[in-house]
Amino acid sequence: MRPRTLEDYAGQTHLLAPGLLLRRAIEADRIQSLILYGPPGTGKTSLAQIISGRTRARFERLSGVESNVSDIRRVLAGAANRLTNTGQATLLFIDEIHRFNKSQQDVLLPDVESGVVKLIGATTHNPFFFVNSPLVSRSQIFELRPLTEEELMGLLRRALADGERGLGHLRVEAEDAALRHLSRLSDGDARKALNALEIAVLTTPPRSDGVVVVDLVAAEQSIQKKAVVYDGDGDAHYDTISAFIKSMRGSDPDATLYWLAKMIHAGEDPRFIARRILIHAAEDVGLADPMALVLANAAFQVAEVVGWPEARIPIAEAALYIATAHKSNSVVVSIDAALEDVRNGRTLPVPVHLRDGHYAGARRLGHGVGYQYAHDHPGHFVPQDHLGATRRYYEPTEQGVEKKIRERVERWRAMSGAAATPFHKP
Repeated sequence: MRPRTLEDYAGQTHLLAPGLLLRRAIEADRIQSLILYGPPGTGKTSLAQIISGRTRARFERLSGVESNVSDIRRVLAGAANRLTNTGQATLLFIDEIHRFNKSQQDVLLPDVESGVVKLIGATTHNPFFFVNSPLVSRSQIFELRPLTEEELMGLLRRALADGERGLGHLRVEAEDAALRHLSRLSDGDARKALNALEIAVLTTPPRSDGVVVVDLVAAEQSIQKKAVVYDGDGDAHYDTISAFIKSMRGSDPDATLYWLAKMIHAGEDPRFIARRILIHAAEDVGLADPMALVLANAAFQVAEVVGWPEARIPIAEAALYIATAHKSNSVVVSIDAALEDVRNGRTLPVPVHLRDGHYAGARRLGHGVGYQYAHDHPGHFVPQDHLGATRRYYEPTEQGVEKKIRERVERWRAMSGAAATPFHKP
């Protein structure tokens, strides 16, 4: 059922709808170097084969899994001779290009840059991380998306009707509920959906009239447990932890638990999750609820010594605490504001009365003279200059515990006559 034409191709309408750049380039045979990037089963190789069928250029294919440097050099040498002797261009398709190491990718660069070959790379990994920057900069990047349920439904129906390459030579009646189930559990992977349909049809005994009925029960038995799309070093890894953090920040405990469960199910390192929770507790909860950092640190320590499945409980406890806690980013805003002052050269000398006065001769320099010990004063506070300039970085919010902190800070600033303008990052 691999599509032979753009009209047969399912999905990727954001790239291949009539009038869009990639479709126009394919139809006009004006393909330049490009990298097709997306999850398995979204049609990267199929699209490359469609291009091969429409181009007047010589189409060569290599595999990032099977090919080596000598294979690359052989293809490049042939392309150079062909271009010199006949003027025919060469399109070089490399499946799983991210499997090539840096040296292998570097071999391609001179001929891609000079136009000896036009590269079509296919990868499930983000090319900005896994393909050499010079190759990426000389290629157009097209991201293929998982197919929608409706697109997969259409593909399955087409397979049932196609008597040449599909299952149309058999008498099959497939319930919509069964096709919907296969489409939903295929995670946008056309290959997985077609394989599951084939299993359902070929393993279901026909009725007495010879008709194979694919019902929901048959569909459920024909597709394996839904595989979590998660690669330990690729996009799914970073996208899932990003969704997890943003769900905690957004105070959504249910989404927080789902993304955490996905990482647990995929076998993510519990220490990695715990580290992210630890950072998040300080960055997004902060002083609105200081216990968040304490609990996050406890979960991190547990993750250091306890693995799955037990570690799921303290990690989930910390994640839920943070998701449901008052939020404040005043800590990160204030320290970054102070750092910006320092980086921009606005360094201040330590006021003389705050300098170390514990060594011989310090008094002769005036160091420490005039310093007032806060505990000797009512409320353990005394107005005095601690900076030698008017700066105001910390602006407490009114969230949770920080509301009380704000009241104290404002009272102290009023007693000190601190009229400094709050720092705002430009």
